[in-house]
Amino acid sequence: MGRRFTPYTVELDISGTAADGFAVGRHDGRVIFVEYAVPGDKAEVEVFKRHKKQHFGRISRLLVPSPHRVEARCAHFGVCGGCKWQMMAYEAQLKFKQQQVLDAFERIGKLIPQKCLPIVGAEAPYYYRNKLEFTFSNKAWLTRDQIDSGQDFDQRVLGFHKPRIFDKIIDIDHCYLQTPLINDIRNEVKTFARQRQWPFYDIRNNQGLLRNLLFRTTLHQNQLMVVLILADNRPDVVDELFGHLESKFPQITHYLWIHNPKKNSSYSDLPFQLWKGKEVVVEKMGDYLFQISPTSFFQTNPRQAEKMYQLIYELAAACRPAGAAPFEVLYDLYAGTGSIGIFLSSLAKKVVGIEYVEAAVEDARKNVALNGLSHFTFYAGDIKKILSPELVSREGRPGLLIADPPRAGMDARVVAQILEIAPQNIIYVSCKPATQARDIVLLQQKYELLSIQPVDMFPQTAHVENIALLRRVDHQ
Repeated sequence: MGRRFTPYTVELDISGTAADGFAVGRHDGRVIFVEYAVPGDKAEVEVFKRHKKQHFGRISRLLVPSPHRVEARCAHFGVCGGCKWQMMAYEAQLKFKQQQVLDAFERIGKLIPQKCLPIVGAEAPYYYRNKLEFTFSNKAWLTRDQIDSGQDFDQRVLGFHKPRIFDKIIDIDHCYLQTPLINDIRNEVKTFARQRQWPFYDIRNNQGLLRNLLFRTTLHQNQLMVVLILADNRPDVVDELFGHLESKFPQITHYLWIHNPKKNSSYSDLPFQLWKGKEVVVEKMGDYLFQISPTSFFQTNPRQAEKMYQLIYELAAACRPAGAAPFEVLYDLYAGTGSIGIFLSSLAKKVVGIEYVEAAVEDARKNVALNGLSHFTFYAGDIKKILSPELVSREGRPGLLIADPPRAGMDARVVAQILEIAPQNIIYVSCKPATQARDIVLLQQKYELLSIQPVDMFPQTAHVENIALLRRVDHQ
């Protein structure tokens, strides 16, 4: 057995940022990851955990605050865990996100892009999300101050899961992620449900009625969807609650509900029932419309997504053959509901979308039809099996390949298939630059890295999106 870890306290100068929202300081040659610290802070840090060779700490006393440190706006900051950089000025957030991307490419991947374009920041660093989901619970998470106060708090709450504690929910009063109207509606639902004595769900014992409350909003179409998830089939409760909301919030345009009797909280496989409005909201991006159902994936920051898609469009347009003719074939890997391929549809005679999730492909086909497009073909299934020489012989070799994989990046076998197919140009979009850089190292066998373009999709967090443009080295 290894030696048992003994917590210790150390004075640190915080020098930079790291993954997952941590800041870093160094002591005796050791890197210490510190939560809720800002580069430029000088602090007394309690180091409370060791994982492998990494040490993790929290600030016990702030000695000298960083010039980048600001007062967090949210009353739940530091407890909720959702906006870990809210104590950092937004200009500084952009600076450190840009540095994270550069570090991933230059230090981890040993990659030197020909161009490193400045990060595209958000005009609206608060209230930018179009989707949030809240959980009902009869077991509230109480802070130490609340416990020590001796007050009797109502345990029936509606909010977010306490990180790393599956059965406790933080009661959210005001969240700065989605339009403020959502706070009013959510708090009204909680108050009304308490008055009616409807049972809030007990996650540990799988008992109760009210489970989840989901909101979807649109930026351009002025639509608001409310989805209620119940553990029991109670249309009478739905009628009473939705009727009450309808009288108070005329801004709500879509009402749906789902009966989820399962022990787990997933509901994407369950049918939803329409109470009023339509089963989908419709968002506009550029010249295109997109249908979004309660369980569809869609970019959660529509303002920034539209900027990012426009940047991808401009890169793709510049890659076209001589004379600005359309690509004969464009491949869209990890296509999701087809949004990037649709946004680029005018640049290709044929678009081939490949996606793991059958339901997402169904949504993609609906979005293609909604926009009156006829030059799309979609494949659902394992991308490393579908992407093959046989596909190329059937659909044609792509002049441009778009890849937008999940955080884990591309499977090495997908990278190998891309190298075999050898499209002339690749635009690789990633929400985790470290795995993106790892994959591009493998692609260097045939490709040169022309540019990287960071985009801030999630202000107040450490997450950053990045667009990389690659060109086959023998392509003229």
